[in-house]
Amino acid sequence: MNVALLLLINFLFLCLLYSEAPPPVAPVASVVHVDGQGRGLGRGVSREALELRVREVEEENQLLRRELSRPPRALLSKTHSEEGTGDNEAGLKAGSSGNRSDCVQQPAVDKCETIHVAIVCAGYNASRDVVTLVKSVLFHRRNPLHFHIITDSTAQQILASLFRTWMVPAVRVDFYDADELKAEVSWIPNKHYSGIYGLMKLVLTKTLPPDLQKVIVLDTDITFATDIAELWAVFHKFKGQQVLGLVENQSDWYLGNLWKNHRPWPALERGFNTGVILLLLDRLRKLRWEQMWRLTAERELMSMLSTSLADQDIFNAVIKQNPFLVHQLPCFWNVQLSDHTRSEKCYKDVSDLKVIHWNSPKKLRVKNKHVEFFRNLYLTFLEYDGNLLRRELFGCPSETDHNSENLQKTLSELDEDDPCYEFRRERFTVHRTHLYFLHYEYEPSTDHTDVTLVAQLSMDRLQMLEAICKHWEGPISLALYLSDAEAQQFLRYTQGSEVLMSRGNVGYHIVYKEGQFYPVNLLRNVAMRQVNTPYMFLSDIDFLPMYGLYEYLRKSVVQLDMANSKKALVVPAFETLRYRLSYPKSKAELLSQLDMGTLFTFRYHVWTKGHAPTNFAKWRTATTPYRVQWEADFEPYVMVRRTVQSTTGASLASGWNKVAHIMELDAQ
Repeated sequence: MNVALLLLINFLFLCLLYSEAPPPVAPVASVVHVDGQGRGLGRGVSREALELRVREVEEENQLLRRELSRPPRALLSKTHSEEGTGDNEAGLKAGSSGNRSDCVQQPAVDKCETIHVAIVCAGYNASRDVVTLVKSVLFHRRNPLHFHIITDSTAQQILASLFRTWMVPAVRVDFYDADELKAEVSWIPNKHYSGIYGLMKLVLTKTLPPDLQKVIVLDTDITFATDIAELWAVFHKFKGQQVLGLVENQSDWYLGNLWKNHRPWPALERGFNTGVILLLLDRLRKLRWEQMWRLTAERELMSMLSTSLADQDIFNAVIKQNPFLVHQLPCFWNVQLSDHTRSEKCYKDVSDLKVIHWNSPKKLRVKNKHVEFFRNLYLTFLEYDGNLLRRELFGCPSETDHNSENLQKTLSELDEDDPCYEFRRERFTVHRTHLYFLHYEYEPSTDHTDVTLVAQLSMDRLQMLEAICKHWEGPISLALYLSDAEAQQFLRYTQGSEVLMSRGNVGYHIVYKEGQFYPVNLLRNVAMRQVNTPYMFLSDIDFLPMYGLYEYLRKSVVQLDMANSKKALVVPAFETLRYRLSYPKSKAELLSQLDMGTLFTFRYHVWTKGHAPTNFAKWRTATTPYRVQWEADFEPYVMVRRTVQSTTGASLASGWNKVAHIMELDAQ
C-alpha cells in the first residue's frame, strides 16, 4: 500500500468511526496528496520523519481495526446515504458562517443518552407554536428527550395537560415558573414583542437543575429538519473556554445600516442569533455568567436605555467583550426567515438545511426564493398527526414510561378475536388534549352567579359557533373532536370570523381524534373541567339558547337559592324541522309557533320518554319555576353547580350518554 493511500484511509476511518474526539491529524491531512515519488512533501519534512509518521499511522489503523471488530457504538440516526443531509453535503461554504464539516458525521451520540432542551413559552399562541416545534423534534429523534419549559401559568396548564395525554415514550417534561424569574430580568427595559419572557434565557444557569451540564435552547418558532442528536453532538467540538454555540445573525441588524440613525447594541461583526443556543451550563456557572451578563447589561443600558431584541442584544454585548466564549455553529443550524436577512446565502440547496427559524411575525409571508419549501415543511408538522409520534424507543428504559407500559400491557391482554375488540380497546385510549387552543379571557363576576355554556362538537358542526355566540353573551367552554389538520382549519375559520375573534370568553379545547368512535362523555367532561364560573349550563352544539337566557339563568341562581341547595335547573328544549326559522323573541311567540307546527317539543316523535318529565303541558301555563322528578330515560338540558362533575366513562356513541349522565346527576 503506498503512502498516500494509507494516509487517506486512516483519515476517513477517523472521520467515520471514531466515537470520541479524534487524535490530532493535521499533519496527516496536510500530506494527503503525497504521491509515490515523494513530491509535495513540503520543506523540512525528511523521509525518516515521514516513515516514522507512517508507522504511527499503521498502529492507529490497527487500533481502529480492533475497534471495528467490536459491536459498533450507536451512530447518529441519519447518515448521508439515508437522508442526503449529512454534514459533508450541508457544509457548503455559505457567506461568512464557515459551513464546512471536517467529517461525514458528527461524533456519535449514545443510543440512550438523554438530550436536554430548554424552551421559554408564555401564553396561548406560544403554546401552539411549541407543539409544532416538538412535533418536528419528535419526528426525527431516536434518543430520549428531556424538555425544560419555562412557562407562565397559562402555558403550563396547557402544556402539562398536552404532554400528560400525549404519552410519548422516552420524553420527560419539567416546568419552571416564569413568575419566580421575573425579578431577575424585570429591571431591563425591553422593546421586543416577546416582553419580559424574551429575557429569561439569560437566567437559565440559575433556573435549570444545578447538575445539568448542557442544554439546547430553542425559540418556539423553530422547525427541525433533522435529528436533534446531530446538534447535541456539536458539543463535542467546543474547545478551550467556549461555552456558547450560536449561528451568525443573517440580517444586517447589528451592522447598523438598516435605516438612518439606526443604533443597535454592540456585537461582534454581524452578531449572533439566539433562536438556537448550545449552552455548556457547568462552564458558564464557573465563569460566573450571572455576574458577567448583568454587568454588561447595566453598562450598555446607560447609553442604549432599552433592548430592542431582548436577550439577543445582551448575549451579543457579552460576546463582543469576550469572543472566546463562542463556538460558531454552521448557519444551517439556524436558517433565519425574517425581513432583511441574507439567509439565502447560507446554503446552496434546501436539502442542506437542518433548522428553520421563523423569526418573523409575518411567518409564512417572508420573502425567500425557497419560501414554498419552507412553508410546506412548516405545514407538514403543523398538521402532522401527533398520535403517530407515540412510537417506542426500543432498548432505552425510562422512569417516565410506566403509564405507557401499563396501557400497552392492558391492551395486549385484550382478545383481538372478540367481536367487540375495537370497542373495548377504545375504553383505554388516552386522547391527546390541547386546552385553550385560542386566547381566552375571563373576569370572574363579583356576585357569584356567573354561568358557562358547555358543549362539544366535531368539524361538521363548526358553522354553529357564530350563532351560539350571538345568542349567548356569557362564557362558553367547548370541546372539539378534531384531527391535527382539522384543528388548523378550525384556527383559520375562527381567525376569519369577526364574531368569534371579538369573543375572548370562549374556551376552545381540542381533543384529538383517535380510533373510530366519538367519545362523547370524554368531550363533555373535558369541557366541564375547564369551567371557571360557579355554574354551568350543559347544552348541545346544535341548540340555540333563547336571547337573554344567560342573564335569566343568573337571576334564577338567586331566586332559587342554588348556592345553598342541590338543584338542577331544567331548560325546556324545542326543535324545528326547518333550515330557516324566525327565532321566537318571547314565550308567547314560541307558543304560537308550537301551535302552528313550526316548532315541536324536542324529540317528541322519536323519543318521547327523553323529555316527558319536563311536563310541557304544565310549562305552557307556568309563570314560575316548578319541581320535576327524575324518571328513567330522562335526558334534559340543565344548569348545575360547577362542582357537580361527571364520573361517567368514555361513552363512545351518542345514544344513552346523556341518560347516564342525568341519572348520575340525580343520584348526586
